[in-house]
Amino acid sequence: MDVNAAYHARSAAQVDFPATVLTTPHFFYGSRTHAQHEAFDAQTSAGPVEVVDNVAIAPKVPVAPGDHIEVRGEMVHDPGRLPVVHWTHHDPGGKHAGGFIRLADGRTYA
Repeated sequence: MDVNAAYHARSAAQVDFPATVLTTPHFFYGSRTHAQHEAFDAQTSAGPVEVVDNVAIAPKVPVAPGDHIEVRGEMVHDPGRLPVVHWTHHDPGGKHAGGFIRLADGRTYA
């Protein structure tokens, strides 16, 4: 789905979009997965989002504020928060569409 439509739809949607990294990544352990995740904010054409990547499945992405990236994942909404884009990696179980984070130099993390 187009990132602009997904941003305003308020329902979960697969998205693929270019963005600019806004914040330095921080790391946390997921409350459901108990796996380490990397999260950072990025600016899309529709507005800011939080990109969350499970680094127990995919490698850490060396991003910094100002970096240009391409993201494929699932956008979900939580009222009062930025939209979250997760599933930015492959699904080891093969049940979910695979995603990625691609840096401007072409390196892809999935």
